[in-house]
Amino acid sequence: MLQTGAPFIINLACTGVVPTRAMSPHVPLSHDEIVADVARAIALGVQMVHLHARDAQGVQTGDPQPYGRLIEAIRALPGGAELVVGVTASGRLDPSFEPRARVLELDGLAKPDMASLTLSSLNFAQSASVNAPDTIRALARRMQARGIRPELEVFDLGMANFARVLLAEGWVTAPLYVNVLLGNVAGAQADALQLAAILAALPPGCIVCVAGLGRFQLGANGLGLLMADGVRVGLEDNLWQDTARTTPASNASLIERAVATAQLFDRPLMPRTQLRQRLGLPA
Repeated sequence: MLQTGAPFIINLACTGVVPTRAMSPHVPLSHDEIVADVARAIALGVQMVHLHARDAQGVQTGDPQPYGRLIEAIRALPGGAELVVGVTASGRLDPSFEPRARVLELDGLAKPDMASLTLSSLNFAQSASVNAPDTIRALARRMQARGIRPELEVFDLGMANFARVLLAEGWVTAPLYVNVLLGNVAGAQADALQLAAILAALPPGCIVCVAGLGRFQLGANGLGLLMADGVRVGLEDNLWQDTARTTPASNASLIERAVATAQLFDRPLMPRTQLRQRLGLPA
């Protein structure tokens, strides 16, 4: 069903695992840089943010303390209290359960609303993300016990089916939030037919944002605005404003492009309080 006219969601993936300062002058790596980028994103209407913290050497860390400080600082920003804040539990650097689960133990104002849950192992262009079925289930159980909603990450049709499996087993509960990530070399491509197949395979009633990796971000975001609930944008997925890779992007410029594209489809930004309500998160 075409989604023209419906309020839409922007999920900002602002840092990621891979980008470095050498790759982009705009990627936020330090605490202050990430908070400043999120503040700009809130001012532009973003309702959700996906965080990766880095250590002093610039490498993604599983230490929960930097995440807690980021979340507390973001919640103190104007509009930050309503923002949906997610953290990574990625297996890209370490596939084992305990290092990935540490961030789920944060409490109080430092506690995240959501945490990523990739639904299978996959290959990227130069690396792998290993997600064993038992590890996926263990992370889902820990999120459920901690009252943290999973940010389900789907790169292909099989991952969409595994969302149904977890739902049937009771380790995830509706409403489900899903990022569909298109354009990976070993996954579904930024193609309307492939996206339609994934959307049909997901459990009914999912809240879906569509992302595109690298040069596929703009096209995938267009598909998300036409066919889903919204888009995921940010320097985690794409460092360039144009497909020819001549103009470095910033998180703000990618958000502004998504908002401008949405206006062509008559899609206003969803209020942050409405998204929290749809996700079943406390006000």
